[in-house]
Amino acid sequence: MAKKKNISSNDIITFYMDFVLEHDHQPKTIYAFAKSNNFEEQKFYEFFGTFEALEKHIFKAFFDNTLHALEKNDDYNTFDARNKLLSFYFTFFENLTANRSYVIYALDKHKNSLKGLRLLSELKSAFTNYIAHLGIDLIEIKQEQIDRIQRRGLKETAWLQLLLTMKFWMDDTSSGFEKTDIFIEKSVNTTFDVLDVAPIKSLIDFGKFIYKEKIHMN
Repeated sequence: MAKKKNISSNDIITFYMDFVLEHDHQPKTIYAFAKSNNFEEQKFYEFFGTFEALEKHIFKAFFDNTLHALEKNDDYNTFDARNKLLSFYFTFFENLTANRSYVIYALDKHKNSLKGLRLLSELKSAFTNYIAHLGIDLIEIKQEQIDRIQRRGLKETAWLQLLLTMKFWMDDTSSGFEKTDIFIEKSVNTTFDVLDVAPIKSLIDFGKFIYKEKIHMN
């Protein structure tokens, strides 16, 4: 039988996910994996160097598919940061749910230690970059080092929140994972309520005004 020629990275991802779910372990070798799916071993290396690299990419693909779906939605592009993040969460977890068996296979034994898991490194990089460009309003300190620390802290906090939500979803046994939906809404809204800098900015501006006026009157 002729080898398949037009193999995409998504094809390889599908082959791999099917294999591990059917056998409960990785293929023994990339050669054997390619042979069992009737494509040349070289095609694998055009996209991935190892099975570990492939596994990392799978979680990045969940992110990419989520963002692609959101950016095709005209309404999403008009949302503020809070509603964009809520939309991201709901869509991302729809993607995870569509592939729940694989996600549980890949993460279940690590679910209490997801923070440093190398398997999620590409997802973390993509997600924290998304957070950095989401336009979340923070207090302007006007000191570069402090601003940098503040924004790094925002990205790390957002990442931990995503991991916490993933763990909650993995443990969720409610119908349609409705408890996860509630968890998402409450956690994201609480985060933005805590981050709401408008009242703080108003207070700072008022304080500056009083300070200047006091000096002026003296």
